[in-house]
Amino acid sequence: MGTSPRDVATVDDLSLFAAWQAADRQAGEALFERYYDALARFFHNKLSESATADLIQNTFLACVEGRQRIVGTAGFRGDLFGVAHNLLRRHYRGRRTQDDSLDLDRVSAHELEPSMSQVLGARQEQRLRLEALRRIPIDCQIVCELHYWEQLSTQEIAKILAVPTGMVKTRLQRGRRLLEEQVAVLASSAERLQTTLSNLEKWAADLRDRIAQSTIAQNPK
Repeated sequence: MGTSPRDVATVDDLSLFAAWQAADRQAGEALFERYYDALARFFHNKLSESATADLIQNTFLACVEGRQRIVGTAGFRGDLFGVAHNLLRRHYRGRRTQDDSLDLDRVSAHELEPSMSQVLGARQEQRLRLEALRRIPIDCQIVCELHYWEQLSTQEIAKILAVPTGMVKTRLQRGRRLLEEQVAVLASSAERLQTTLSNLEKWAADLRDRIAQSTIAQNPK
């Protein structure tokens, strides 16, 4: 299948992926553009900017190299996030010694990556929530971000992470509670605490757009 700039926007993911496998470069570029921002959001608040850029590239490469496993029950987007999740875990484990175990249900991104990737121009409440997210266990952070930033259901997230739906629900509930606790610790005043904790859904939508804007310069379009 050949693609052109005029019709590529109407082509579904699976058709583009098949064309990319058949050496259609424009199809690959279209998929990259379609999902770059989503992958940037996934890695953004967990890694440095350089590591984020590398893992975005590696995620797409891994999809092509493992094409027999794509697409599974989660659909192309779900499989893409699944690959990203596996690469993130591998990245973290690669930085630990053999005797230094890594439990992402206990350790946070703040502990593994002390320097935070900032969102330019973000309001104080947004920065505070980003930092709070980095201080909860990574497994909970991932579930919260997939739910609030990507608007994925617990069933979709379960397929991406290859865990039971009940575990996703538990991590989401725990993540919300721990997020509120961390915001309370980090907030400089009672007023700041109240404005930061209010309307989690609106905050997630606003921050999703701001992260997309901040990654434009990093996207080699």
